[in-house]
Amino acid sequence: MNVEKFKKDHNEILALVAELRTITQAGIAKNADAIAQQIRTMSSVIKLHLAAEDRVLYPALAKSQNPAVAKVGERFQQEMGGIAAAYMEFAGKWTIGSKVSSNPEGFKEEANNLFKALHERIQKENQELYPLADQI
Repeated sequence: MNVEKFKKDHNEILALVAELRTITQAGIAKNADAIAQQIRTMSSVIKLHLAAEDRVLYPALAKSQNPAVAKVGERFQQEMGGIAAAYMEFAGKWTIGSKVSSNPEGFKEEANNLFKALHERIQKENQELYPLADQI
């Protein structure tokens, strides 16, 4: 299976996170509308990526002739559910500039926690999951 599109998505997501970080470092309250817009942009990319994984990647792994590959795919899919739900909750909360500007510290704390988990997940997929998918 060719996973280059998934890897490309990861690079795009990481670039969007880096851009969000730059915007927030310039001042959360004064850049609240730009932050909210960046989260909306990120959400579109992330939702499409998750849908593609659910429609293409995980079913292909589940059909693998190698039971170990199928099991890893299943584990990754189950783990992703929690991260995806956390992201959707985050995005639903912070896509309005006034909410960001009224609670900059809350935004910063939630963003740091979420994007740390997202970064770790992307690294795991790139290093563990996608090499397995490349074999099928």
